[in-house]
Amino acid sequence: MRSPLALAALATVAIPGFDARAVRATEAGGDDDMAVVTDQKNTRWVVRAPRSTAAGAALEAELVLLGQLADAVDQGKLPFDVPRTVGTAPLDEGGRAVMYRQLKGRPVALDRLLPGPGTAAALGRAIGALHELPPALIEEAGLPVYDAAGYRQRRLSEVDEAARTGRVPATLLRRWEERLEDIALWKFSPTVVHGDLSAEHVLAADGEITGVLSWGEAKVADPADDLAWLLVAAPQDAVDSIMEAYQLRRTELTDPYLTDRALLAGELALARWLLYGVRSGDDEVIADAVSMLDELDEQTRELPETGSTPTVEG
Repeated sequence: MRSPLALAALATVAIPGFDARAVRATEAGGDDDMAVVTDQKNTRWVVRAPRSTAAGAALEAELVLLGQLADAVDQGKLPFDVPRTVGTAPLDEGGRAVMYRQLKGRPVALDRLLPGPGTAAALGRAIGALHELPPALIEEAGLPVYDAAGYRQRRLSEVDEAARTGRVPATLLRRWEERLEDIALWKFSPTVVHGDLSAEHVLAADGEITGVLSWGEAKVADPADDLAWLLVAAPQDAVDSIMEAYQLRRTELTDPYLTDRALLAGELALARWLLYGVRSGDDEVIADAVSMLDELDEQTRELPETGSTPTVEG
């Protein structure tokens, strides 16, 4: 891992003559080292350097997409900004670090969301606008493109892999398999999706969504994935405002099982967390995932079986 000071030094290479006055590390780097560097005008800049060859390749694809997304912002197609690269610096091991101005806003506080025309509705409009972008943006960046059947199969494979760990409650596995085998739920129109939306990656200020970060998981896939985090964690009355604004922003949304799949995606995120722990050999992650899976199993045993019951009309 690179130190914040090393990243600050890269900033002076990315922008010749850059005067770094302060630097602090940031935790939101994933497979990259990241730091926020402040210049003499008190402007904050983000420096991001991949830790591996694979992370470097992923960053290059993301940069192509970010350029296209920035064009969409400038054309008024997206109501939020995205990171815009202002300079790059070569890395000794290959690849490059990138630098961009820190976006305005603070991470969305889901527990403080209120119903009505404020941040909740802005979230719905922002995600709806993203899902209206042409899938060609993803294809041109070399990022994954799935049809509905292929994406359902991908989810089935994840559940199968999680089952092989022996750490997922049997009743929870049956619940997931029943929903994944219910073909009616999986007749959706794939859209551009961010793929990793969370409170840390969505910035807000003054009731508006100001920026969206971390586009490395973007793909053409199930729009429900980008709604899962909100349906799971936001207050229910705010969720109603989010979904209403989302549906109004979509031009041809006919997806009666959108909410069902979004809730399922929220559950399957725990299976992916478990698999991450198993693959990386991280016992703490495994223990955390098992604890949450057991809790989810208890909660879902108390819920009635819904089957193919439409919940969202477009």
